[in-house]
Parts: sequence; structure tokens; C-alpha cells
Amino acid sequence: MIPIDGQLISRIALEAMQSPRKRKNYNFHREYADPLQRLLNIMEPFSYIQPHKHEDPDKVEAFVVLKGRLLVVEFHPHGEIAGYLLVDPALHCHGAEIPPRAFHTICALEPATVVYEVKNGPYDPVDDKNFAPWAPREGDPECRNYILSLYARCNIHP
Repeated sequence: MIPIDGQLISRIALEAMQSPRKRKNYNFHREYADPLQRLLNIMEPFSYIQPHKHEDPDKVEAFVVLKGRLLVVEFHPHGEIAGYLLVDPALHCHGAEIPPRAFHTICALEPATVVYEVKNGPYDPVDDKNFAPWAPREGDPECRNYILSLYARCNIHP
């Protein structure tokens, strides 16, 4: 049994805060080849995940917020917002599931937001994500402005 407790979350949250990417994963699956990928993703605000989809191979991805608040955005193929969800356990919205082939991203709205993620495996960094060509790449100076534009388009005030 692996407990998901305050000690684990505090340790990973500290690593996330100190990371240049402002997020840190903690994998529960033992190998990338596992057919079900399960992990904690602890994120700070403005940690940028380039919009992407899981296609060829198709994969479903689910996010459950254990602590904090999360903006989940789904996009049409050319970058228009198809839908969004404010995931906030205090508002009785605990998570979201993304179908295969849907462009999406997530944005932490509070420090040390803790997300439990589940996705079909196996994980292969070569073909796991198909990144959206219309969004900045991770590390681009425009990432922060892109996140701010998502907040504005989704009427979110972190």
C-alpha cells in the first residue's frame, strides 16, 4: 500500500516549488510500460503545460484535484476553446476526464495544487503527446501571457 498523505504531498510540493518547471510528478506506476499510468502532479501557478492531445495511440486522461484549484481547458483543433472547467473541491467539482484526441491543458490556480492523474499506458516520450502547433512551447517567454489569456477567455480570476 502506498499512502497519499501529507508527508508525501509536502515533500513533492517542495520539489515542485524549487523546480524550474514549477511542477513535480510522483509516479505510482513502477514502469513506463505499465498499462495504467497513475501519478500525483503537484503544480504551482504559471507552471505551463503546452496544450496537447493523446492520439496514435489514443489515450483517455483523468484529473482529480486533491488540494487547490485547477483550470482544465479543452480546445478545438485550431486553438479555440471548446470548453473549460474550474476544478475546485470546495465548489464540489473534483475532477475532469479528457477523451482521446482532444487538445487540452491544465493550469494550477493555487500554490501546491495537488492533482491525481490517471492515463492509459504505456508511456513513451516519443509519442505520448501531440503538441498543439498554435500554442507556445514550454520555455517560450510567451507562456505566461498565454496562461493569462486563458484565464481571461475562461473568465477566471486566480
